[in-house]
Amino acid sequence: MSNFAQKHTKISTLYLLSEDNPNMEQELLQHSKWKKAVLIIPLLASEFTDPENRPVFENIASQLSDASYLSQIIFGLDRAGIDDARELASILNQYNVQNYLIQNNDGPGFTSIYQELSDAGFGLEEPGKGRNMFMSFGIALALGAQSIGLVDADIRTFSRDQLDRLFYPVQVLGYQFSKAYYARIKDQQFYGRVKRLLLDPLLIALKRKFTDTQEEKVLRLVDFLLTFNYQLSGEVVFDSQLLKRMQFATNWGVEIFTLIEVYRKATNSAQVEISREPFDHKHQPVSADDQSTGLYKMGIDIVTTLLSALVIEEGLVISEHFIRDLTTTYLSVADDLIKMYADNAAFSGLVYDTNKEEEMVDNVFKNVILFAGDLLLAPSFMTHRFSSYVTAYEEFKPFIDAGLLPVIEKTAQSIRTELYETPRTVSWERVIRKLPNIINDIIDVVEGEKKLYR
Repeated sequence: MSNFAQKHTKISTLYLLSEDNPNMEQELLQHSKWKKAVLIIPLLASEFTDPENRPVFENIASQLSDASYLSQIIFGLDRAGIDDARELASILNQYNVQNYLIQNNDGPGFTSIYQELSDAGFGLEEPGKGRNMFMSFGIALALGAQSIGLVDADIRTFSRDQLDRLFYPVQVLGYQFSKAYYARIKDQQFYGRVKRLLLDPLLIALKRKFTDTQEEKVLRLVDFLLTFNYQLSGEVVFDSQLLKRMQFATNWGVEIFTLIEVYRKATNSAQVEISREPFDHKHQPVSADDQSTGLYKMGIDIVTTLLSALVIEEGLVISEHFIRDLTTTYLSVADDLIKMYADNAAFSGLVYDTNKEEEMVDNVFKNVILFAGDLLLAPSFMTHRFSSYVTAYEEFKPFIDAGLLPVIEKTAQSIRTELYETPRTVSWERVIRKLPNIINDIIDVVEGEKKLYR
């Protein structure tokens, strides 16, 4: 029998303990009569125009054709012209996808909404997945959604039952947040390298350090994150009341930042095993020599997001010594985990290249942590100025005589650590408070888009 252990009082782990639940679809349908469920799928035009990607997207469309408990499916479309949007509509019509809405972010309707948000000071000028998702969430709230799900458009093994399992905790059981987990295995090999070789050993290293120093506040957050079987999965469902209050990172740190927001703002969460079969979607290149792309960039965004949250929200004080010490501990933990993964692969008859995994840790992820530390500690003009003042005896003699030099040095460190902040959206609660008519404006654009792309 499968494992069914529960390890955290704020997170229910829902395991697949039987082959099928014949009541699940009926319960979802029943609850949809009074509780609107909306699915969001952010995508680029290349997800369906590129011949290599199109079969993947067509499978997703075919699987969604009978998801009758969804009141709306929002396709948040980036980097697309009007012809691309119409081609998307043609595919969705071909597979008889019901109640879909194409959110063409580059079209005139949504461009006007982005401009309204920017004029109000919400800083959404930069295109990207974060902005795309943020607008989709606003549309879902404007449409009265009470359960809002999010999945990617590049899932090669997508099936309807996975979506049902993801929605069930929020739609039927009353959880505020649901997050998928699954096995990332392809061609008899482990995937999910950033999770396995960077995030998990880094979290364990942090836990070791904070256990030694008795920093309970930080330990609670680290334990919360460690309890999730797959922190970086992109398949999630939110209760609308939670979603309104949440902010979202607009870089590769979006998944870890979302969990940190859930830790702060949700009262109950579930992680859901949505598939027993290996789960496969697009793989990122390593880009070991390029910090601006691939797994290197993803890792930097994740580490800076995690550490800056611990600094800004939990009061952690970091320094160059802290980063070096953390990196040393990380390397030790990663070495232990690689041995465990090698043993697990041998036990299951999988292929495992220990040398390649160690190389990834030593040549990429170690440097990711060090580079992220440099970003967090990089002095601005203000810090340069402050540091020079600290060392100028004549300027600060009265403070030194009063025994306040340690206070000054700590203040300089505080300024330095708060320089880096994860790029993020505001909450929709704040947007609606400042722009009370924004919901009506969104609805007007939605009605126009429906006529344009049908």
